[in-house]
Amino acid sequence: MPKTFQDRNDYLPFERPIVDIEQKIREFETLAAMNNLDFSEEIAGLHRRRMEIIREIFRELTPWQHVELARHPRRPQALDYIERIFPSFLELAGDKLYADDPAIVTGPALLGDMKVMLVAQHKGRDMKESIRCNWGSAHPEGYRKALAKMQLAEKFKLPIVSLIDTKGAYPGVDAEERGQALAIALNLREMALLRTPIVCVVLSEGGSGGALGIGVGDHLAMMENAYYSVISPEGCAAILWKDASKAPDAAAALKMTAADLVNFGIIDAVIPE
Repeated sequence: MPKTFQDRNDYLPFERPIVDIEQKIREFETLAAMNNLDFSEEIAGLHRRRMEIIREIFRELTPWQHVELARHPRRPQALDYIERIFPSFLELAGDKLYADDPAIVTGPALLGDMKVMLVAQHKGRDMKESIRCNWGSAHPEGYRKALAKMQLAEKFKLPIVSLIDTKGAYPGVDAEERGQALAIALNLREMALLRTPIVCVVLSEGGSGGALGIGVGDHLAMMENAYYSVISPEGCAAILWKDASKAPDAAAALKMTAADLVNFGIIDAVIPE
């Protein structure tokens, strides 16, 4: 999440009090600079109040607000983490059968001094990249690519790090014609049988089989404001109530937040944000 809201379109409705106080801070800073006045005490007080407001807001988030944060337009994505944590990452493309799928990024990397194999879902950080990555909804060739690289990791005794971030696998007719369901099913079976450690992390959204296709591992963690569910809140609301506007109610009923899932023992750890 950004430390400040430079663009008012970057904030979520429940974050408005943070935006308002940041605007006041900027106004005081501008006045001080233009008139050579000392407002340091006032600005320091506003910064303290800003932190209090942030703590108050994020202490009691609803499940739907967690979903909104998971989808925040400026939320870090897989490549953001890879660039900062795995600077030696070498991307390997292609599924050796049909094509390369940019929605899934794979390749060897260093995690500190440890050699690992990375498998990650990437949504795209701008419109051009999002279109190329299909907003993180992988085709069957993406799951075949992931499995081929994970089997390579097993061959060379490399641990696997899987970064999950997708609303779900691409459900189009062309994907089904190329074996979408079979590709995901094979990944579930083969990941369960791989003889190398697998650590999975849900970065933002973990949706249905699209997430499970790279999500079978020995240790599963979630970012604090991520969600992991068999279906999206909107999809659940449409099925149960025939009304997608009931998504907040569905999010609460699904128990899809990191806090819920660690309590149920479905995930192993929650990563604070």
